[in-house]
Amino acid sequence: LGDFPTAKRQFALAFDGANIWVAAESTVIKHRTSDGAILATISGSGLDVPLGLAFDGANIWVANAGGSGVTKLRASDGANLGTFAAGCSLRSIAYDGANIWVANACFHNVTKLRASDGAILGTFAVGTHPYGVAFDGYSIWVASQDNNSVTKLRASDGATLGIFAVGAT
Repeated sequence: LGDFPTAKRQFALAFDGANIWVAAESTVIKHRTSDGAILATISGSGLDVPLGLAFDGANIWVANAGGSGVTKLRASDGANLGTFAAGCSLRSIAYDGANIWVANACFHNVTKLRASDGAILGTFAVGTHPYGVAFDGYSIWVASQDNNSVTKLRASDGATLGIFAVGAT
């Protein structure tokens, strides 16, 4: 219903059930969905080139490409609840109902973090330069930028269920 001002260079969006969150340059911006008003602009500690966002039911998780890790923000007020190591050159992030999955472009893997405390539960190899992560209710899907493939992992234990070619061969 209109254009709403935000920051330059937006990279990701997440919906928390009431508001839209935008990752842009070195900030995360919370917009009210009814009118686009900016409710909060969060920057500073841990927010280092945010490229991915996910909502876990209470918090917004931010994948930071600049090397600082994954930042957990309380959705109600934007409070920074911590930044957790998860690899490097982080790209995208997904929530599976209990855990956070984040793509590590420089290590060619995904890291699984427990959403309650950010503890690393595992790191799983995928294709070269993983960029996109999604959860389908059972599996984690990871799109790899440089080898035209999508890897399917079992969410419970990270086991590889398949590697599928996509795009031009």
